[in-house]
Amino acid sequence: MNTFKYGVDFLQSSIALGIARGTVNGILTEEVIKDIEKSAGYVQEIVDSGKVVYGINTGFGPLCTTLIDANDTRKLQENILMSHAVGVGEPIDKELSKLMMILKVHALSKGFSGVQLSTVQRIIWHIQQDIVPVVPKQGSVGASGDLAPLSHLFLPLIGLGKVFYKDEIRNTADVLDELQMKPVALGAKEGLALINGTQFMAAHGVKAVVEMNRLMNNADLIATLMIEGLNGSIKPFFSELHQLRPYKGNVFVASTIHNLLSGSAILESHKNCSRVQDPYSMRCIPQVHGASRNAWLHFKEIIETEINAVTDNPIIINSELTISGGSFHGQPIALPLDYATLAVSELGNISDRRVYLSLEGETNGVPKLLMKATGLNSGFMILQYTTAAIASENKGLCFPASADSIPTSMGQEDHVSMGSISGRKLLQVIDNVDKILSVELLCAAQAKDFHRPLQSTAVVEALHQHIRKHIPHLEEDQPMQDIMDKALALVKSGELVELAKATGDKAYFGAGVEHFENY
Repeated sequence: MNTFKYGVDFLQSSIALGIARGTVNGILTEEVIKDIEKSAGYVQEIVDSGKVVYGINTGFGPLCTTLIDANDTRKLQENILMSHAVGVGEPIDKELSKLMMILKVHALSKGFSGVQLSTVQRIIWHIQQDIVPVVPKQGSVGASGDLAPLSHLFLPLIGLGKVFYKDEIRNTADVLDELQMKPVALGAKEGLALINGTQFMAAHGVKAVVEMNRLMNNADLIATLMIEGLNGSIKPFFSELHQLRPYKGNVFVASTIHNLLSGSAILESHKNCSRVQDPYSMRCIPQVHGASRNAWLHFKEIIETEINAVTDNPIIINSELTISGGSFHGQPIALPLDYATLAVSELGNISDRRVYLSLEGETNGVPKLLMKATGLNSGFMILQYTTAAIASENKGLCFPASADSIPTSMGQEDHVSMGSISGRKLLQVIDNVDKILSVELLCAAQAKDFHRPLQSTAVVEALHQHIRKHIPHLEEDQPMQDIMDKALALVKSGELVELAKATGDKAYFGAGVEHFENY
């Protein structure tokens, strides 16, 4: 098992997911332990000195001028967890809760938050034992970080709240009793350090970085199958064209599809047909898919800057210098989360157009509605209703949450990012576009069947054969739900991408592979 050193190593989205899924082990080094203890020591010096510092011996938010007696500093930290745990709605996915803990441990391990080592170790214990806090979806405005979700995340440290334990949702107190574990006694500033930060937003971003990359790879592969099924031209994917407008994503997509189709007997057989050019949904795949890849590159850079940052407040530089700033504000990632949502939605929009195109019956040898005996049979007609409905739903979800701001905390937090809503919408749109792509996969595979006995390249034939192992060619109408579920499973699993890599000895990857590999 690979090892990741909290607070030292650079945390990539794929590594964070690896820790959450148990394939990477996160550890604290002796150096980091010293840094954590040094920072906690600074906080204790401040408490002992009686110097007034926000969040250590004052109230929070608009109560920042209310002084707290030294004897009550511990109670203050527990109170902030209890009073701020006001989230509502269904719980977020367990994996997202686990990611939140991982991201918080990494940030606290930088040594600028003033928390006790025992607190960090307890969070790691929760991660390793798979005892994961239950966190409601709604309630964060993404300003002082994700206050409500993080409060729910860390209530279990003090024996409160609920956790996922052995496939059940249980009261934390009962689980701790069973395991003979005592709650953590929080020290000065710890409650504030735990709930200030962007870990709810960032966890959604981490998952989106990985899932969006899988989705983009699937989109390129499925579009390639559709190009072949509809006798599209390979010329729009020539490098000579894209070197004249060399966006990284565009060049990569064009090169990838060219590699996959170069030498296809199916396309060669229609080399001299009378059609001058293809509709945009095929001809402009490098420009549209490529633009989404360009957005992903920026999105990945932003998210991975964020998850390697310190985002709580105040920041403890030393016992003489504490800074109450705004590093918890979600705006730096809220905008890219919204941008990524739009980029993913566009992949669904153009996929829906290719589905529609495949039904028109304009390709030689490919029947209207992708079935020969239509009339009695409706063929694949209604599948496009589904993609149209989902594409329309996505357009509504693309309204940027970060365009809104509602003041909170009696005006102290008078501009907020709404980035938590951005993150939730992004994962919803990714899930929706997976569904659209799964329908395109069905249509593309069906269209390709009508070109037999002509063969494509080794990679494309391997992909088509793999699809046919799970999904049959359809000659007449039949219940579609199981077939659609199997297609969606193929898309979500990422196995088509892995097959393409293995069969093509990485020939699947286009120019600029270094930008898009390893995720």
